[in-house]
Amino acid sequence: MGVEERIKLFGMSQALVERDLDKIENRLKVDLGRAEPDSKDEAYYPQFDLALRVEAAEMGEHYELFYCLETSIRNLVADTLEGAHGEAWWDACVPNPIQTNAKANIQREIDSGVTLRSERDIDFTTFGELGEIVRNNWENFDTIFSSQKAFSKIMTSLNQLRGPIAHCCPLAEDEVVRLKLTVKDWFRLME
Repeated sequence: MGVEERIKLFGMSQALVERDLDKIENRLKVDLGRAEPDSKDEAYYPQFDLALRVEAAEMGEHYELFYCLETSIRNLVADTLEGAHGEAWWDACVPNPIQTNAKANIQREIDSGVTLRSERDIDFTTFGELGEIVRNNWENFDTIFSSQKAFSKIMTSLNQLRGPIAHCCPLAEDEVVRLKLTVKDWFRLME
């Protein structure tokens, strides 16, 4: 067999292996990480230093985790309080200073001419304010969370971990471990 035939055979073998891996991913509903990465903004992204791009990719994992966690917490708070107090839950359950801050954040976005991030007032609160809302309405959350003291401790820890993630600073190795443990604590809190 000549070199040309061997190259063709190799290419065909690779295609068959890829097809079999596609079937396995579909059947088991797993992602083996073989997909082409989403293309970045090719006009600007390549101009950044490679080390910075690698760091950004590593931090992206932590951002995604925190994005899912924070969004699910916001939804949990809104859904729980709306279920207990109806559509007017925001006015009935949220302390006035938090409402005032949210209104100011909304107005700031309106005044800047950008598209509002959300139609929900709760999305204009800080992460720390979410904890305050829960603590001020604990009677609606005591069947969801096992301990108010643990809730406060975990929310404080998450808020501290959120800082570097939200403000584009790399997480130290110990803080990556702490983030994973704190997220694990969060889910344990709801058992």
